[in-house]
Amino acid sequence: MAGIDEAGRGAWAGPVAAGAVILPLTSATLRRLRGLTDSKKLSASAREHFADLIRIVAVTFAVGWAEAGEIDAIGIVPATRLAMRRAIDGLGVAPKGLVIDAVTLPNLPARQDVFFFADSISLSVAAASVLAKTARDARMTAMDGNLPGYGFAAHKGYGTAAHAAALAAMGPCSEHRWTFRPVAALVGAECRRGL
Repeated sequence: MAGIDEAGRGAWAGPVAAGAVILPLTSATLRRLRGLTDSKKLSASAREHFADLIRIVAVTFAVGWAEAGEIDAIGIVPATRLAMRRAIDGLGVAPKGLVIDAVTLPNLPARQDVFFFADSISLSVAAASVLAKTARDARMTAMDGNLPGYGFAAHKGYGTAAHAAALAAMGPCSEHRWTFRPVAALVGAECRRGL
Protein backbone atom coordinates (compact mmCIF):
# COMPACT_ATOMS: atom_id res chain seq x y z
CA MET A 1 0.00 0.00 0.00
CA ALA A 2 1.23 3.48 -0.86
CA GLY A 3 0.39 6.45 1.32
CA ILE A 4 -0.45 9.62 -0.61
CA ASP A 5 -0.72 13.21 0.62
CA GLU A 6 -0.24 16.75 -0.66
CA ALA A 7 1.28 20.02 0.47
CA GLY A 8 0.58 23.53 -0.75
CA ARG A 9 -3.03 23.16 -1.78
CA GLY A 10 -4.15 26.36 -0.06
CA ALA A 11 -1.15 28.54 -0.92
CA TRP A 12 -1.39 31.66 -3.09
CA ALA A 13 1.85 30.92 -4.93
CA GLY A 14 4.04 28.05 -6.02
CA PRO A 15 3.28 24.47 -6.96
CA VAL A 16 1.23 21.87 -5.16
CA ALA A 17 3.36 18.86 -4.20
CA ALA A 18 2.25 15.30 -3.54
CA GLY A 19 4.19 12.58 -1.79
CA ALA A 20 3.78 8.85 -2.35
CA VAL A 21 5.47 6.38 0.01
CA ILE A 22 5.49 2.61 0.42
CA LEU A 23 6.87 1.56 3.79
CA PRO A 24 7.93 -1.96 4.80
CA LEU A 25 5.44 -3.50 7.21
CA THR A 26 7.89 -4.35 9.98
CA SER A 27 8.26 -3.60 13.66
CA ALA A 28 11.64 -2.02 12.83
CA THR A 29 9.86 0.53 10.61
CA LEU A 30 7.50 1.39 13.45
CA ARG A 31 10.41 1.85 15.85
CA ARG A 32 12.47 3.99 13.47
CA LEU A 33 9.55 6.24 12.58
CA ARG A 34 8.10 6.56 16.09
CA GLY A 35 6.68 10.05 16.49
CA LEU A 36 6.00 10.55 12.77
CA THR A 37 2.64 12.21 12.18
CA ASP A 38 0.96 14.82 9.99
CA SER A 39 3.63 17.25 8.77
CA LYS A 40 1.61 20.23 10.04
CA LYS A 41 2.03 18.93 13.59
CA LEU A 42 5.84 18.70 13.34
CA SER A 43 8.46 21.43 13.58
CA ALA A 44 10.57 22.17 10.49
CA SER A 45 13.57 20.40 12.04
CA ALA A 46 11.47 17.35 12.93
CA ARG A 47 10.11 17.22 9.37
CA GLU A 48 13.66 17.28 7.97
CA HIS A 49 14.74 14.56 10.42
CA PHE A 50 11.82 12.32 9.44
CA ALA A 51 12.26 13.04 5.72
CA ASP A 52 15.82 11.71 5.93
CA LEU A 53 14.63 8.60 7.80
CA ILE A 54 11.75 8.00 5.37
CA ARG A 55 14.14 8.06 2.40
CA ILE A 56 16.28 5.41 4.14
CA VAL A 57 13.46 3.17 5.38
CA ALA A 58 10.95 3.32 2.50
CA VAL A 59 10.59 0.57 -0.05
CA THR A 60 10.06 3.38 -2.57
CA PHE A 61 8.98 7.02 -2.52
CA ALA A 62 8.37 9.87 -4.96
CA VAL A 63 7.18 13.47 -5.04
CA GLY A 64 4.97 14.73 -7.86
CA TRP A 65 4.24 18.34 -8.77
CA ALA A 66 1.61 20.49 -10.40
CA GLU A 67 2.88 23.97 -11.17
CA ALA A 68 1.12 27.30 -10.55
CA GLY A 69 0.21 27.63 -14.24
CA GLU A 70 -1.36 24.16 -14.22
CA ILE A 71 -3.33 25.07 -11.08
CA ASP A 72 -4.68 28.18 -12.83
CA ALA A 73 -5.48 26.21 -15.99
CA ILE A 74 -7.37 23.28 -14.45
CA GLY A 75 -8.16 24.24 -10.84
CA ILE A 76 -6.63 23.23 -7.53
CA VAL A 77 -8.43 19.90 -7.00
CA PRO A 78 -7.61 18.52 -10.48
CA ALA A 79 -4.05 19.86 -10.10
CA THR A 80 -3.75 18.11 -6.73
CA ARG A 81 -4.90 14.87 -8.36
CA LEU A 82 -2.37 15.44 -11.16
CA ALA A 83 0.47 15.87 -8.66
CA MET A 84 -0.66 12.71 -6.85
CA ARG A 85 -0.77 10.71 -10.10
CA ARG A 86 2.72 11.95 -10.96
CA ALA A 87 3.97 10.87 -7.53
CA ILE A 88 2.43 7.41 -7.94
CA ASP A 89 3.95 7.13 -11.44
CA GLY A 90 7.35 7.98 -9.92
CA LEU A 91 7.33 5.05 -7.50
CA GLY A 92 9.83 2.27 -8.18
CA VAL A 93 7.20 -0.35 -7.31
CA ALA A 94 3.60 -0.26 -8.48
CA PRO A 95 1.33 -0.11 -5.44
CA LYS A 96 -1.48 -2.64 -5.05
CA GLY A 97 -3.49 -0.14 -3.06
CA LEU A 98 -3.52 3.49 -1.98
CA VAL A 99 -4.29 5.21 1.29
CA ILE A 100 -5.03 8.84 0.46
CA ASP A 101 -5.72 11.90 2.57
CA ALA A 102 -9.15 13.24 1.55
CA VAL A 103 -8.81 13.05 -2.27
CA THR A 104 -10.03 10.28 -4.58
CA LEU A 105 -8.15 9.50 -7.79
CA PRO A 106 -10.48 8.47 -10.61
CA ASN A 107 -9.51 5.92 -13.27
CA LEU A 108 -6.84 4.12 -11.28
CA PRO A 109 -6.94 0.32 -11.11
CA ALA A 110 -5.47 0.18 -7.58
CA ARG A 111 -7.77 -0.03 -4.58
CA GLN A 112 -8.17 3.32 -2.80
CA ASP A 113 -8.92 3.94 0.86
CA VAL A 114 -9.62 7.64 1.34
CA PHE A 115 -9.85 9.20 4.80
CA PHE A 116 -9.98 12.71 6.14
CA PHE A 117 -6.96 13.31 8.37
CA ALA A 118 -5.33 10.13 7.03
CA ASP A 119 -1.94 11.75 7.76
CA SER A 120 -2.79 11.47 11.47
CA ILE A 121 -3.85 7.80 11.36
CA SER A 122 -1.68 6.17 8.67
CA LEU A 123 2.12 6.03 8.96
CA SER A 124 2.60 5.84 5.19
CA VAL A 125 0.34 8.86 4.61
CA ALA A 126 2.19 10.78 7.34
CA ALA A 127 5.43 9.89 5.56
CA ALA A 128 3.99 11.13 2.24
CA SER A 129 2.87 14.32 3.99
CA VAL A 130 6.38 14.97 5.32
CA LEU A 131 8.08 14.31 1.97
CA ALA A 132 5.64 16.57 0.12
CA LYS A 133 5.97 19.36 2.68
CA THR A 134 9.79 19.30 2.91
CA ALA A 135 10.18 19.14 -0.88
CA ARG A 136 7.76 22.02 -1.39
CA ASP A 137 9.34 24.12 1.36
CA ALA A 138 12.75 23.63 -0.28
CA ARG A 139 11.36 24.77 -3.64
CA MET A 140 9.73 27.84 -2.11
CA THR A 141 12.95 28.75 -0.30
CA ALA A 142 14.89 28.45 -3.57
CA MET A 143 12.20 30.51 -5.31
CA ASP A 144 12.75 33.28 -2.78
CA GLY A 145 16.28 33.73 -4.15
CA ASN A 146 15.00 33.99 -7.73
CA LEU A 147 12.01 36.20 -6.92
CA PRO A 148 13.14 38.41 -4.01
CA GLY A 149 10.79 40.65 -2.13
CA TYR A 150 7.81 38.31 -1.78
CA GLY A 151 9.12 36.48 1.29
CA PHE A 152 8.57 32.99 -0.12
CA ALA A 153 11.25 31.50 2.17
CA ALA A 154 9.30 32.68 5.21
CA HIS A 155 5.63 32.05 4.32
CA LYS A 156 6.11 29.42 1.57
CA GLY A 157 3.47 31.09 -0.61
CA TYR A 158 0.65 30.92 1.93
CA GLY A 159 -1.69 33.81 2.65
CA THR A 160 0.00 35.77 5.40
CA ALA A 161 -0.12 39.49 6.13
CA ALA A 162 3.48 39.81 4.88
CA HIS A 163 2.59 38.04 1.64
CA ALA A 164 -0.46 40.25 1.14
CA ALA A 165 1.68 43.35 1.71
CA ALA A 166 4.27 42.15 -0.82
CA LEU A 167 1.54 41.44 -3.36
CA ALA A 168 0.09 44.91 -2.86
CA ALA A 169 3.51 46.55 -3.22
CA MET A 170 4.95 44.46 -6.08
CA GLY A 171 1.99 42.83 -7.80
CA PRO A 172 1.85 39.12 -8.58
CA CYS A 173 4.72 37.22 -10.20
CA SER A 174 4.82 34.20 -12.51
CA GLU A 175 4.67 31.82 -9.52
CA HIS A 176 1.44 33.26 -8.16
CA ARG A 177 -1.84 31.44 -8.69
CA TRP A 178 -3.59 34.19 -10.59
CA THR A 179 -7.03 32.55 -10.27
CA PHE A 180 -6.91 32.48 -6.44
CA ARG A 181 -9.13 35.18 -4.94
CA PRO A 182 -6.49 37.39 -3.22
CA VAL A 183 -4.27 37.35 -6.31
CA ALA A 184 -7.17 37.67 -8.77
CA ALA A 185 -8.47 40.73 -6.91
CA LEU A 186 -5.10 42.41 -7.27
CA VAL A 187 -4.76 41.40 -10.92
CA GLY A 188 -8.20 42.87 -11.56
CA ALA A 189 -7.18 46.12 -9.87
CA GLU A 190 -4.00 46.24 -11.95
CA CYS A 191 -5.99 45.71 -15.13
CA ARG A 192 -8.33 48.52 -14.18
CA ARG A 193 -5.27 50.75 -13.65
CA GLY A 194 -4.05 49.81 -17.13
CA LEU A 195 -0.90 47.97 -15.93
